[in-house]
This record gives sequence, structure tokens and C-alpha cells, in this order.
Amino acid sequence: MGFIWSLIIGGLIGWAAGAITGKGVPFGIIGNIIAGFIGANLGGWLFGDWGPSAGGFAIIPALLGAIILVLIVSFIFRSMRKK
Repeated sequence: MGFIWSLIIGGLIGWAAGAITGKGVPFGIIGNIIAGFIGANLGGWLFGDWGPSAGGFAIIPALLGAIILVLIVSFIFRSMRKK
């Protein structure tokens, strides 16, 4: 049950990061889950583990990390389309 909860929270974090930045994450819900997981790790590494937690993620650092990740990924995909 914990793994499913982590998938749900990871997807919500990735979705929220895409909504905040106004950039879409490629591959839909799978992309949101991946962005949420990677963003949570990136946010934990950059900002530490503070604030409220859910699904094994510190929500605020995970969201900040996911926002950074979404911006980087959207920049890369945008520059690949121009070529």
C-alpha cells in the first residue's frame, strides 16, 4: 500500500509542478509520476527534508525540485524541436 501511495503523491507533485510552471510534462501521468519521484529526490538533495510529508516525500522540497525538473525538461524538449 505504501508504494501505491508514493505513486499517487509523486504523480500529484509532478502534476502540480507542471501546473505551476505552465509547462507540460511529456508522457502524461507516467511523466508526472517520474517528475514527482525525480523532483522529490532533487528537492531533498538541494533543499533538505523539511515541512509536511506524505507518501515518503517532504512536500515542499519535492515540489520545488519537481518545478526545477519540469523547467529543465521543457527547455530540453523545446530546444530539440527547434533543430
